[in-house]
Amino acid sequence: MKKQISYIFYLLCSPLFLLAQEKFTLDDTLRGSITRERAWWDLTYYELKVRVDPTNQSLDGSTTVFYKVLEPYQTLQIDLQPPLSIKRVFQDGKPLTINKKGQNAYFITLEKTQQKGQLESVVVEYSGKPKVAKRAPWDGGFSWSKDKNGQPFVATSCQGLGASVWWPCKDHMYDEVDSMLSSITVPQNLMDVSNGRLRKTTLNADGTKTFDWFVKNPINNYGVNVNIGNYTHFADEYMGEKGKLTLDYYVLPENLDKAKEQFKQVKLMLKAFEHWFGPYPFYEDGYKLVEVPYLGMEHQSSVTYGNRYTNGYLGTDLSRTGWGLKWDFIIVHESGHEWFANNITYKDIADMWIHESFTNYSENLFTEYYHGKEAGSAYVIGTRRSIQNDKPIIGHYDVNNEGSGDMYYKGGNMLHTIRQIVNDDDKWRAILRGLNQTFYHQTVTTKQIEDYVSKNANRDFSKVFDQYLRDTRIPVLEYRLTKKRIDYRWTNCVIGFDMPLKIILDNKKEMTLQPKTEWQSLKMKNVGALVVDKNFYVQDKKVD
Repeated sequence: MKKQISYIFYLLCSPLFLLAQEKFTLDDTLRGSITRERAWWDLTYYELKVRVDPTNQSLDGSTTVFYKVLEPYQTLQIDLQPPLSIKRVFQDGKPLTINKKGQNAYFITLEKTQQKGQLESVVVEYSGKPKVAKRAPWDGGFSWSKDKNGQPFVATSCQGLGASVWWPCKDHMYDEVDSMLSSITVPQNLMDVSNGRLRKTTLNADGTKTFDWFVKNPINNYGVNVNIGNYTHFADEYMGEKGKLTLDYYVLPENLDKAKEQFKQVKLMLKAFEHWFGPYPFYEDGYKLVEVPYLGMEHQSSVTYGNRYTNGYLGTDLSRTGWGLKWDFIIVHESGHEWFANNITYKDIADMWIHESFTNYSENLFTEYYHGKEAGSAYVIGTRRSIQNDKPIIGHYDVNNEGSGDMYYKGGNMLHTIRQIVNDDDKWRAILRGLNQTFYHQTVTTKQIEDYVSKNANRDFSKVFDQYLRDTRIPVLEYRLTKKRIDYRWTNCVIGFDMPLKIILDNKKEMTLQPKTEWQSLKMKNVGALVVDKNFYVQDKKVD
């Protein structure tokens, strides 16, 4: 009966059951799935040209989409969210027919025969007033703000919401563009900072200025950003694993002195993360930290910052241990995403844990690198009180649906737990570095990450991933102590859960148990107390 109840609970927590409880729209499917109108062509290059008018909070511009034909087909999907709208689309100078489905998807009928292997392009012209961010970066869009002198202070943020909230693109994560040019035109008294390297600046006759930023590496859509303000710039460089890395900082003039002090942590971050994860993934495009009017975001090679030049998360410690006040949360966390989000990118937002769990865990590793292993462990364990266990970490596929916010703290603790099972710090570090090398500049699935970890740890972690990513329960070690033995088993867990566990007996003897969902016994005499190693994210229960 207990097994039957456990199985029913497992079914109730399964993605298929939960999918049936949520309602998704045509827009969700058009945005979240690899439609036929997307699958037949491969992105190669974007040329984005957009004029930003802070006074009217409006945009006017175009995206030239360069692509390679994978299979012949005559309809191409481009996404753009209202209130923006596509005005015209051209191929080889000829206007094309546009049909809109739902709110965001534009289906373009191509007149020219699309031949396999051919390189082609379309020009998409658009304009309008983009969605205003309500609570950036979580509810993103355009943030239209002003600095203390009344000058425009403008920025974009669009993870989850999608890059199509401000420019027309192939708005699905599976297909990253190989490289791109962003030409951003703003009032001439302001500056735009975007991804990659500044190629040129052009002063226009109409009182505007155009900034051309070139990204040499593949980039995900939501990583593309615009940051506009009366910026002042200072620079540094870091000698890293791949040589000299340029560091460029853009801040409001009144914060220059504070920034020069606070941003010293960037080199500390790079040293720690290159140790754990391997070389910074975008040496060719450099590293930038850019002040914005919201908290911050992991835009590739153009990380945004709004943490008020203080340590912690807006001056607080998310772990409540004190260790989180030793460093600037935004510099560490958002830069950690350069490895997990921008280098290794999820194909479907349902697998967003790949970004957030590893990057949450990077906070622990940063703390450990500078303050020791016990400090790093204390930090990640301290974040457990923020875990909700409300729904699975993995969301629903093909409908642009992310899972539970537990992908941060629970995901980080899952990885910390897996490290204990690997029980070899050199091997664990090699796995983290190997992930970034094996999936360098790629989009991936959860299965690819799971399989890599299991293969290189020489252990099947599938049930561990099932438990923490696809289930909401915390596994419980049930045990009883007698004069002659210890009896133990896993409960409150997925079928077949078999995670090993370190324990301490009578406050001195350490050992590893191999619990299963059936009772196991270990002959031991006169055991007075059993304590589970706190580095494992589990619960324990003594039974009679």
